[in-house]
Amino acid sequence: MAGRTASPLSLPETLTQVRLPLLPRELHTTDRPSSTAQWTTLGRALELDRPARQRIVTDVYAPTFLSTAARAVLLPLRVASPIVRLAERAELAGLAAFGLCRHRFIDEHLLAALPGGIEQLLILGAGYDSRAYRFTDDLAGRPVHEVDLAPLSRRKAAIVAAHPELFGHATIRRVEIDFRRDSLADRLLASGFAAGAATFVAWEGVSMYLGHAAVSSTLDTLNEVCGPGSVIAMDFWHPVPGGSPLHHIRRLGARAISLVGEPVTFGVSPEQAGEFLDLHGFAAFDLVRSRELADRYATDGRHCEESVYVVAAARR
Repeated sequence: MAGRTASPLSLPETLTQVRLPLLPRELHTTDRPSSTAQWTTLGRALELDRPARQRIVTDVYAPTFLSTAARAVLLPLRVASPIVRLAERAELAGLAAFGLCRHRFIDEHLLAALPGGIEQLLILGAGYDSRAYRFTDDLAGRPVHEVDLAPLSRRKAAIVAAHPELFGHATIRRVEIDFRRDSLADRLLASGFAAGAATFVAWEGVSMYLGHAAVSSTLDTLNEVCGPGSVIAMDFWHPVPGGSPLHHIRRLGARAISLVGEPVTFGVSPEQAGEFLDLHGFAAFDLVRSRELADRYATDGRHCEESVYVVAAARR
C-alpha cells in the first residue's frame, strides 16, 4: 500500500541466488515438494522417540509424511540417539528445537482461541501440518483450509488418502497457491472460505522465504477476509547483529538454505514486528524471542535459534 515504510529487511539478491549445478532449483520455479517441510516433519517424527514428558510436541502423524530420503535419515538418528540428544543441546542446533517450540506455540494459541468464537482454521503454507487430525475433537467440525504450493499439497493429500485408518475422515479444504503470484483472496473464496468469519490463521515457516511485497500483501488479504476476533500466529526471521564467529555462522546458515532452492529472503526484527503487523491491521499480543520460547517449551537442555521468533496477533 502506498505510504508504508519498508522497514523490514528484504535481502539483496546477491545473497539469495547462490546456484550450483545439480542442486535443486528455487522452490517456486519447480514442481518438487518443499525440502524444509520435510526437515521440520522429520524433527517432529524424531521427537516421538523421547519419553512423553520430554516431548515439546507429540505428532504421531509425522512419520507417515516422511519421504524415502527422510526415512533413511531418521533411522541412523534413532540408532545414534544418545549422541543426537547431546548434540541437540548445542546452541548451533537451536533451529531444530525452534521448529518444535514454534509448533507448540501455535498449537497453544489455537487451543486458547477456539473457545472464543473461532469459526474456521486457516493454515498458510500448510506443509505436512497435522493439526486437523491432532485436534479433531477441539475443532468440532470447524472447516480447515490448508493453503500451499500444488506439489506439496497433492503429495500430502495422496498420503492421507492412502492411510484412512490413521487419518480418519477429517474434512480438509486444500487450496493450491503460489503466494508470490496468485491471489490468496480469490483462492480462499473459491475453496468455500467464509469471508468475515472469525478465523485462526497459522502461518508457520513461510514468511522468511517470501519477499516484503508478498508478506505485506498476504497480511492485508487476511485483514480483509478474516472477521473480528480473528487471530494469527506466525514466525519471523531476522539477521542477528554481532561480529562473533557464532553470529557469522548463523548468517551463513541463512544464506546456505538457498542451496536447496529455498532461500531466506525476508526478515523483520522483533523491535519492528509490532509496528509491521499493525500497519497491516493486526495487533501483536504475544511476541516471544528465542530464549523465552526455550524457557516456555524446550526440554532436556535444548536452545532455540536466536535469529527466529514467534508472534501471535489479533485482527484489529
